Amino acid sequence: MYNDDSKMTYAIIAILVVVLAGIAYYLRSNSVEDLGKTKVSVITETKIVDPKKIGDTKAPVTTPTATTTKATTTMDTTNTPRTITGAVIKTNLGDIEVTFSTDNAKDTVINFVTLASTNFYEGIRFHRVINGFMIQAGDPLSKDPAKKDSWGMGGPGYTIKDELTGKEAYPEGTLAMARTAAPNSGGSQFFIVTGPQAMSLPPDYTVFGKVTKGLDIAKKIQAVPRDANDRPLDDVIIKNVELK
Repeated sequence: MYNDDSKMTYAIIAILVVVLAGIAYYLRSNSVEDLGKTKVSVITETKIVDPKKIGDTKAPVTTPTATTTKATTTMDTTNTPRTITGAVIKTNLGDIEVTFSTDNAKDTVINFVTLASTNFYEGIRFHRVINGFMIQAGDPLSKDPAKKDSWGMGGPGYTIKDELTGKEAYPEGTLAMARTAAPNSGGSQFFIVTGPQAMSLPPDYTVFGKVTKGLDIAKKIQAVPRDANDRPLDDVIIKNVELK
Protein backbone atom coordinates (compact mmCIF):
# COMPACT_ATOMS: atom_id res chain seq x y z
CA MET A 1 0.00 0.00 0.00
CA TYR A 2 1.08 3.66 -0.66
CA ASN A 3 1.00 6.24 2.05
CA ASP A 4 -0.57 9.66 1.56
CA ASP A 5 2.75 11.31 0.62
CA SER A 6 3.36 8.73 -2.09
CA LYS A 7 -0.14 9.23 -3.50
CA MET A 8 0.42 12.98 -3.62
CA THR A 9 3.75 12.55 -5.40
CA TYR A 10 2.25 10.28 -8.07
CA ALA A 11 -0.64 12.69 -8.58
CA ILE A 12 1.73 15.63 -9.17
CA ILE A 13 3.78 13.55 -11.62
CA ALA A 14 0.62 12.59 -13.50
CA ILE A 15 -0.46 16.24 -13.81
CA LEU A 16 2.99 17.23 -15.08
CA VAL A 17 2.87 14.47 -17.68
CA VAL A 18 -0.51 15.70 -18.95
CA VAL A 19 0.70 19.32 -19.09
CA LEU A 20 3.91 18.39 -20.90
CA ALA A 21 1.96 16.27 -23.39
CA GLY A 22 -0.32 19.23 -24.08
CA ILE A 23 2.62 21.56 -24.65
CA ALA A 24 4.21 19.06 -27.02
CA TYR A 25 0.97 18.76 -29.02
CA TYR A 26 0.67 22.57 -29.31
CA LEU A 27 4.21 22.91 -30.58
CA ARG A 28 3.67 20.20 -33.17
CA SER A 29 0.49 21.92 -34.42
CA ASN A 30 2.17 25.36 -34.72
CA SER A 31 5.66 24.55 -35.91
CA VAL A 32 8.04 27.26 -37.10
CA GLU A 33 7.78 25.79 -40.59
CA ASP A 34 4.00 26.24 -40.68
CA LEU A 35 4.21 29.78 -39.31
CA GLY A 36 6.76 30.63 -42.01
CA LYS A 37 4.41 29.35 -44.72
CA THR A 38 1.65 31.58 -43.42
CA LYS A 39 3.89 34.63 -43.60
CA VAL A 40 5.06 33.84 -47.14
CA SER A 41 1.48 33.46 -48.29
CA VAL A 42 0.48 36.85 -46.90
CA ILE A 43 3.47 38.65 -48.42
CA THR A 44 2.86 37.04 -51.81
CA GLU A 45 -0.78 38.12 -51.87
CA THR A 46 0.17 41.68 -50.99
CA LYS A 47 2.64 42.01 -53.86
CA ILE A 48 0.47 40.51 -56.60
CA VAL A 49 -0.85 43.27 -58.88
CA ASP A 50 -3.96 42.59 -60.91
CA PRO A 51 -3.73 44.77 -64.08
CA LYS A 52 -7.50 45.25 -63.94
CA LYS A 53 -7.12 47.02 -60.61
CA ILE A 54 -4.61 49.64 -61.74
CA GLY A 55 -5.90 52.88 -60.29
CA ASP A 56 -8.00 51.09 -57.70
CA THR A 57 -7.13 52.34 -54.20
CA LYS A 58 -6.89 48.72 -53.10
CA ALA A 59 -4.04 48.01 -55.47
CA PRO A 60 -0.44 48.83 -54.54
CA VAL A 61 0.27 52.54 -54.92
CA THR A 62 3.70 52.24 -56.50
CA THR A 63 2.63 50.51 -59.71
CA PRO A 64 -0.21 52.86 -60.75
CA THR A 65 1.83 55.87 -59.68
CA ALA A 66 4.73 54.87 -61.92
CA THR A 67 2.36 54.17 -64.82
CA THR A 68 0.58 57.51 -64.41
CA THR A 69 3.85 59.44 -64.32
CA LYS A 70 5.05 57.80 -67.51
CA ALA A 71 1.78 58.50 -69.32
CA THR A 72 1.83 62.14 -68.23
CA THR A 73 5.40 62.57 -69.43
CA THR A 74 4.54 61.08 -72.81
CA MET A 75 1.49 63.29 -73.15
CA ASP A 76 3.45 66.41 -72.28
CA THR A 77 6.08 65.50 -74.86
CA THR A 78 3.84 64.57 -77.79
CA ASN A 79 0.86 66.87 -77.29
CA THR A 80 2.59 70.15 -76.60
CA PRO A 81 0.45 72.71 -78.48
CA ARG A 82 2.36 74.05 -81.47
CA THR A 83 2.14 77.69 -82.48
CA ILE A 84 0.04 78.06 -85.62
CA THR A 85 1.09 81.12 -87.60
CA GLY A 86 -0.65 80.58 -90.90
CA ALA A 87 -2.19 78.20 -93.39
CA VAL A 88 -1.98 76.91 -96.93
CA ILE A 89 -5.28 77.06 -98.78
CA LYS A 90 -4.94 74.25 -101.27
CA THR A 91 -7.18 74.58 -104.33
CA ASN A 92 -7.55 72.70 -107.59
CA LEU A 93 -5.81 75.65 -109.30
CA GLY A 94 -2.90 75.87 -106.86
CA ASP A 95 -1.92 76.79 -103.32
CA ILE A 96 -2.33 80.10 -101.52
CA GLU A 97 -0.20 80.55 -98.41
CA VAL A 98 -1.33 83.02 -95.77
CA THR A 99 0.09 84.31 -92.50
CA PHE A 100 -2.29 85.18 -89.69
CA SER A 101 -2.42 88.49 -87.88
CA THR A 102 -3.48 88.17 -84.25
CA ASP A 103 -2.68 91.70 -83.13
CA ASN A 104 -6.28 92.85 -83.47
CA ALA A 105 -8.06 89.70 -84.66
CA LYS A 106 -7.15 86.93 -82.23
CA ASP A 107 -10.67 85.47 -81.96
CA THR A 108 -11.14 85.57 -85.73
CA VAL A 109 -7.92 83.63 -86.24
CA ILE A 110 -8.94 81.10 -83.61
CA ASN A 111 -12.29 80.66 -85.38
CA PHE A 112 -10.63 80.08 -88.76
CA VAL A 113 -8.07 77.67 -87.30
CA THR A 114 -10.81 75.73 -85.50
CA LEU A 115 -12.84 75.34 -88.68
CA ALA A 116 -9.78 74.39 -90.72
CA SER A 117 -8.66 71.80 -88.17
CA THR A 118 -12.02 70.03 -88.48
CA ASN A 119 -11.80 69.97 -92.32
CA PHE A 120 -14.73 72.38 -92.55
CA TYR A 121 -13.34 74.01 -95.71
CA GLU A 122 -12.65 70.78 -97.55
CA GLY A 123 -14.68 70.68 -100.78
CA ILE A 124 -15.93 74.27 -100.48
CA ARG A 125 -15.92 76.38 -103.67
CA PHE A 126 -14.90 79.94 -104.27
CA HIS A 127 -18.44 81.13 -104.91
CA ARG A 128 -17.74 84.79 -105.75
CA VAL A 129 -14.88 86.19 -107.81
CA ILE A 130 -14.47 89.72 -109.15
CA ASN A 131 -11.49 90.55 -111.30
CA GLY A 132 -9.51 93.43 -109.87
CA PHE A 133 -11.28 93.17 -106.52
CA MET A 134 -11.33 89.91 -104.54
CA ILE A 135 -12.13 86.19 -104.37
CA GLN A 136 -14.53 84.85 -101.73
CA ALA A 137 -15.08 81.38 -100.22
CA GLY A 138 -16.12 79.62 -97.03
CA ASP A 139 -19.80 78.88 -97.62
CA PRO A 140 -20.56 75.18 -96.95
CA LEU A 141 -23.60 75.44 -99.22
CA SER A 142 -21.21 75.76 -102.17
CA LYS A 143 -20.30 72.10 -101.81
CA ASP A 144 -23.64 71.29 -103.44
CA PRO A 145 -24.10 72.51 -107.05
CA ALA A 146 -27.87 72.02 -106.63
CA LYS A 147 -27.85 74.85 -104.06
CA LYS A 148 -26.07 77.29 -106.36
CA ASP A 149 -28.76 79.94 -105.99
CA SER A 150 -28.06 79.99 -102.23
CA TRP A 151 -24.28 80.14 -102.43
CA GLY A 152 -23.02 82.96 -100.25
CA MET A 153 -25.78 82.58 -97.68
CA GLY A 154 -24.34 79.70 -95.65
CA GLY A 155 -22.11 79.50 -92.61
CA PRO A 156 -20.98 77.31 -89.72
CA GLY A 157 -24.25 77.68 -87.79
CA TYR A 158 -23.07 80.58 -85.65
CA THR A 159 -21.70 84.10 -86.03
CA ILE A 160 -18.63 85.79 -84.56
CA LYS A 161 -18.01 89.36 -83.50
CA ASP A 162 -16.16 91.80 -85.70
CA GLU A 163 -12.69 92.75 -84.49
CA LEU A 164 -12.23 96.24 -85.85
CA THR A 165 -9.99 99.19 -85.07
CA GLY A 166 -11.70 101.57 -87.47
CA LYS A 167 -8.49 101.88 -89.46
CA GLU A 168 -8.80 98.72 -91.54
CA ALA A 169 -7.36 98.92 -95.05
CA TYR A 170 -7.48 96.29 -97.76
CA PRO A 171 -4.38 96.28 -99.95
CA GLU A 172 -3.68 93.48 -102.39
CA GLY A 173 -3.16 90.16 -100.62
CA THR A 174 -5.28 91.01 -97.56
CA LEU A 175 -7.14 88.10 -95.89
CA ALA A 176 -10.37 89.30 -94.29
CA MET A 177 -13.70 88.05 -92.99
CA ALA A 178 -16.75 88.38 -95.19
CA ARG A 179 -20.08 89.27 -93.62
CA THR A 180 -23.56 90.51 -94.45
CA ALA A 181 -24.40 94.18 -94.12
CA ALA A 182 -25.10 93.63 -90.43
CA PRO A 183 -22.28 94.00 -87.90
CA ASN A 184 -20.97 90.86 -86.15
CA SER A 185 -22.39 88.54 -88.81
CA GLY A 186 -19.21 86.74 -89.86
CA GLY A 187 -18.80 83.00 -89.50
CA SER A 188 -16.78 80.99 -92.00
CA GLN A 189 -16.69 83.05 -95.19
CA PHE A 190 -13.54 84.97 -96.03
CA PHE A 191 -12.12 86.90 -98.95
CA ILE A 192 -8.69 87.56 -100.38
CA VAL A 193 -8.03 90.93 -101.98
CA THR A 194 -6.71 90.66 -105.54
CA GLY A 195 -6.93 94.20 -106.86
CA PRO A 196 -7.17 97.91 -106.13
CA GLN A 197 -10.97 98.08 -106.05
CA ALA A 198 -10.88 96.80 -102.45
CA MET A 199 -9.12 99.95 -101.31
CA SER A 200 -12.48 101.71 -101.42
CA LEU A 201 -14.06 99.33 -98.89
CA PRO A 202 -15.15 100.87 -95.56
CA PRO A 203 -13.31 99.58 -92.46
CA ASP A 204 -16.09 97.10 -91.70
CA TYR A 205 -14.33 93.81 -92.39
CA THR A 206 -11.98 92.13 -89.93
CA VAL A 207 -8.48 91.72 -91.30
CA PHE A 208 -6.86 88.56 -89.93
CA GLY A 209 -3.99 87.84 -92.28
CA LYS A 210 -2.28 88.32 -95.61
CA VAL A 211 -1.05 86.27 -98.54
CA THR A 212 2.67 85.55 -98.33
CA LYS A 213 2.88 83.13 -101.25
CA GLY A 214 0.55 82.21 -104.09
CA LEU A 215 -0.95 85.62 -104.85
CA ASP A 216 -0.59 84.63 -108.49
CA ILE A 217 -2.94 81.70 -107.79
CA ALA A 218 -5.46 84.08 -106.19
CA LYS A 219 -5.28 86.26 -109.31
CA LYS A 220 -5.69 83.20 -111.49
CA ILE A 221 -8.89 82.40 -109.59
CA GLN A 222 -10.21 85.97 -109.95
CA ALA A 223 -9.84 85.70 -113.70
CA VAL A 224 -11.96 82.58 -114.25
CA PRO A 225 -15.16 83.10 -116.28
CA ARG A 226 -18.18 83.97 -114.13
CA ASP A 227 -21.90 84.47 -114.46
CA ALA A 228 -23.93 87.63 -113.84
CA ASN A 229 -23.81 86.97 -110.07
CA ASP A 230 -20.00 86.69 -110.06
CA ARG A 231 -20.13 82.93 -109.54
CA PRO A 232 -17.33 81.07 -111.34
CA LEU A 233 -18.50 79.06 -114.32
CA ASP A 234 -15.63 76.66 -113.72
CA ASP A 235 -15.26 74.98 -110.34
CA VAL A 236 -12.61 76.47 -108.07
CA ILE A 237 -12.56 74.12 -105.10
CA ILE A 238 -10.68 74.17 -101.81
CA LYS A 239 -9.17 70.71 -101.46
CA ASN A 240 -8.16 71.40 -97.87
CA VAL A 241 -6.65 74.03 -95.58
CA GLU A 242 -3.32 72.96 -94.12
CA LEU A 243 -2.37 74.76 -90.90
CA LYS A 244 1.28 75.63 -90.31
